[in-house]
Amino acid sequence: MHNPQLNRKGELQHLLTLDGLPAAILKQILDIAEPFTEVAEREVKKLPLLRGKSVFNVFFENSTRTRTTFEIAAKRLSADVINLNVATSSTNKGETLLDTIDNLCAMGADMFVVRHATSGAPYLIADHLRNTGREHISVVNAGDGRHAHPTQGLLDMYTIRHYKKDFSQLTVAIVGDVLHSRVARSEIAALATLGVPEIRVIAPKTLLPTNVERMGVHVYHDMREGLKGVDVVMMLRLQNERMQGALLPSSQEYFKCYGLTQEKLELAKPDAIVLHPGPMNRGVEIDSAVADGKHAVILPQVTFGIAVRMAVMSMLAGQ
Repeated sequence: MHNPQLNRKGELQHLLTLDGLPAAILKQILDIAEPFTEVAEREVKKLPLLRGKSVFNVFFENSTRTRTTFEIAAKRLSADVINLNVATSSTNKGETLLDTIDNLCAMGADMFVVRHATSGAPYLIADHLRNTGREHISVVNAGDGRHAHPTQGLLDMYTIRHYKKDFSQLTVAIVGDVLHSRVARSEIAALATLGVPEIRVIAPKTLLPTNVERMGVHVYHDMREGLKGVDVVMMLRLQNERMQGALLPSSQEYFKCYGLTQEKLELAKPDAIVLHPGPMNRGVEIDSAVADGKHAVILPQVTFGIAVRMAVMSMLAGQ
């Protein structure tokens, strides 16, 4: 079965999901990202790897942080970056997704970074490019519906590897709104591929997908039970904008049961690290004392995110 993300030589051509990507490619991305983390320290923060290439950030859904880190990453590689907030433009006039893409191809695009509220939209675009003979153009999924957010998953893997070195000894807990989280799906796929022996999800029943156990995770509804002895705690944002109806009694109640406090964190290993994809709802998913405390690696995640996105883009551009 051909992986739609790889070209005929087995190299990365699109980054649509981490599910099904070989461990060798995941590790390659993390290895390539390593030297890019130092670019931020240099006086001139530029490398010529994407000089002359046009990267279009096509965001059909808002996300300041993801768009900004992609923009910084592309600019550090010397690409020309064009930001399109399509949520407010042509698709409102009735233009279809693929019409928009065709027009941008006509403007000389080399890469599309796509965020869309509908699961599968980046696949549709990659498929369309293949069917219209434009295989030289790459697609990066910057988050689609409830499906995947591969670069967030990768930057979290980079963060874990940076602090913990070896995946094969870890117990990792993912806490919170797994149901609406495309990040959680990418995390679980990547952790499993990289050989993490125990992946736990901790959430109320209303915030878990049906048959979540099939993803190879251990389910906990009691946070204290779930955090015992873990090495890595990955908090998820409560996605209020995606919730239909009353999935939660109240945010205070949620914080009491599933908010990460210093006291709950003490059940994890003494050297446990805490990640959060942001933006954080302080006092809902995470207590400020934890978010700003010594276990949190939330700001390094953002820094590593730029290096990881640089790695992905340079690989897609064949550099």
